[in-house]
Amino acid sequence: MYFQRLRDLREDADKTQIEIAEYLHMQRTVYRRYELGEREIPVWAVLKLADLYNVTTDYLLGRSNRKRGER
Repeated sequence: MYFQRLRDLREDADKTQIEIAEYLHMQRTVYRRYELGEREIPVWAVLKLADLYNVTTDYLLGRSNRKRGER
């Protein structure tokens, strides 16, 4: 599920939920709900997080296991 990828990518980047929430200009509790799968993440946030972590949106959403557009 994509929300597990949100947490994994954040932890791999040594970031806290607070840091990511600030990057997205939202409260930590809102971002926390995305990571827990309690709330659907908006498209604009998916795009910003894909840029931040240098991964494709498909990877972020669990639609692909390739992090980048490599073949």
